[in-house]
Order: sequence, then C-alpha cells, then structure tokens
Amino acid sequence: MRRRISLALGLFVLAAVWLLPLGELFGGVFAAHMTMHMGVVAGAAPLLALGIAGGAFDPVRRAPALFPPIPISLIELIVVWAWHAPALHHAARSSLALLALEQGSFLISGLLVWLSACGGDAPGRAQRRGAGVVALLLTSMHMTLLGALLALPPRALYAHTEHGASALHDQHLGGAIMLIAGGVVYLAGGLWLAAVLLRHPAQALQRPASARGEP
Repeated sequence: MRRRISLALGLFVLAAVWLLPLGELFGGVFAAHMTMHMGVVAGAAPLLALGIAGGAFDPVRRAPALFPPIPISLIELIVVWAWHAPALHHAARSSLALLALEQGSFLISGLLVWLSACGGDAPGRAQRRGAGVVALLLTSMHMTLLGALLALPPRALYAHTEHGASALHDQHLGGAIMLIAGGVVYLAGGLWLAAVLLRHPAQALQRPASARGEP
C-alpha cells in the first residue's frame, strides 16, 4: 500500500510539474524552469523510486551490478550541470524537442540515483545503503553548490526575462529554489538512509548467505 501511495503521488507531482503553466505562475522564465527541474528530481523522482524500490518493477533487483549508487550519482551530476550551462540551457528553452530531452534526462537520472540507493532485494539492499548515503549526500552537495553559484553572482548568466523581472533577479530566485529544494531533499534522503543503517548495523555488515556460498 505504501508503494502504491508513493507511486501515485510521484505521478501526480510529475503531471503537475509538466502540465501546469509555470511560466505564468512565476515572474521569471529561469525560476519557472528551476521549479520544473526541482519538481522532477526532488519531488517526483524520490516518490516514484520509493514506489518502485523492492517491487516487481525494480530494475535493481534484476541487475544489481548495473546500479552502483556512487557512479550513478556522478552521472546525475554531469547531467544536471551540463543542462545548466548557458548554451544548453538556452537551447532547451528554444526547442521543444530539447526541452523534452532535458526534462527526460532529469527524471531518469534522478530516478536512478534514488533506486540505486534504496532499491534491490532485501538481503542485498542493506549492503548498498552505505553507498547510497554517500550518493545522496554527494547529490545534495553539488545541487547546493550549483544553486549557490546561481543565486549569489553579481551578473546574470542567463538572458531570459519575462513579466518585468530582471534577468539577474530571475536567476537569483531560480538558484535559491535549487539550493533549498534540491539540497534539502537529497540531504534528508541521505540522513534517512544513514539512520536506517544505524538502527540495523548488523544487516549492513552481514553479507548475504548466497554471496558467502552458503545454502
């Protein structure tokens, strides 16, 4: 039941983010873009992952070796920072196909980070939680850093302006949204996994019987 609720909430958040006219709700294009981004990676992705993890559609259960948490978090870092480079950001704002590619890559990379940290079968899940803590905290750190780099500089990196908002103010608002939403959600996820490890230290240290060659 908890998986179904989480999955339903994740789909609802994703639909709201992609279907609502965010550009009309916010005073700046970049702030609307960042709200969409955070809604996908810090809202829909963890909810969807928690709905999928441990279930029949969890890809980590079928091929755990393909989902190492820390390398996947580094791939997500590259995806996020690349799409926020001014050239790629402007390209995504001017092309519907590139916008769809951008948003799809945000969703997939965010979903994989959470699934790699929380998914898998019960015996092996505890094994990967330690790496999952590092992956989620690393993601929190790089989102906080990128948000600060966007929220604090004295000049605008992006030239989008709508509804009378200055480009610099728009960028500062978008950076603050990323810093708060992305940093806090992934930090909370890492601390939650760390708390699970502290509550069940024996499970985290014990290797599955199948890995030791026992029946």
